[in-house]
Amino acid sequence: MTLIQLRYLVAIADADLNITLAAARVHATQPGLSKQLKQLEDELGFLLFARKGRSLESITPAGREVIERARAVLAEVNNIRTYAANQRGEDQGQLILATTHTQSRFVLPPAIARIKRAFPQVSVHLQQAGEGAILDLIGQDEVDMAIVSTAGGKPPEGIAIPLYRWRRLLLVPRGHELDQLDARPDIRTLAAYPLISYDSSTRAGSSLRRAFATVGVEPNIALTALDADLIKTYVRTGLGVGLLAEMAVNAADTDLRALPAPQEIAECIAWAVLPRERVLRDYALDLVHTLAPQIDKRDLRRVLDGNQEPDWPPPPSWAALTQTITV
Repeated sequence: MTLIQLRYLVAIADADLNITLAAARVHATQPGLSKQLKQLEDELGFLLFARKGRSLESITPAGREVIERARAVLAEVNNIRTYAANQRGEDQGQLILATTHTQSRFVLPPAIARIKRAFPQVSVHLQQAGEGAILDLIGQDEVDMAIVSTAGGKPPEGIAIPLYRWRRLLLVPRGHELDQLDARPDIRTLAAYPLISYDSSTRAGSSLRRAFATVGVEPNIALTALDADLIKTYVRTGLGVGLLAEMAVNAADTDLRALPAPQEIAECIAWAVLPRERVLRDYALDLVHTLAPQIDKRDLRRVLDGNQEPDWPPPPSWAALTQTITV
């Protein structure tokens, strides 16, 4: 049994038993992958997959057990390689980040620029998605780090590290009725206007829906988007009142007025979520520390290595964090 055989086995499972796709993902030929699978089954003495003709039809019960153990072996091999690279002071590699448009567009640029200056040979890959899909990627161990936000408890997946706190703002065109107010509108007033918000607002039990439910009214959600810039675009057309993260509003938006959201709409916390039992490369650790300078890097490493229980300090506000991560 070899690591290559285990890698091929997991690739077949992850490709939904499509040998051609699995071979392409591991940069092997289809005959070569099939040969390695047969050799592994011969050595084990039982079938890992049920066949129908020349195609794989399903994973056998014994195959599921072997695949689960193969994943654990490959994960530990990767951890050993990562640990060795850190020990050698190796400054090249890749970092795969899953996050939302708001984080990647308005928060991460100066932080990633700082990491690229310190580690110029590291390639960073951003995967943008909705909050729920991002956590799925962490659960499937497909990314090195996720950056998500919640208005309640910490994310359920992985090791969650609080980065900073942020507020939601209302955004209206200049001259809009709400532009005439001297203070934030209450939530009942806001319920009278169509809202343009993030895609997560449509979920049952979202923090936005919970906020309106506290006073017994329903939000009038006219349009949702993953992209904060799109929300601003549709606010400019007069389609409704924008509700978006404070990071997405800047000095260039001179034609728009930003107001604090009603107090019932809770403050959010941005989190870095890391896969459990994964050794973190030093440059990834530096990125987390850049986004959470209130956390001692030694404590962060101890928690990630399983040598210390997390006891994170309170996260700063977005306004305070911007003073430390500006390019």
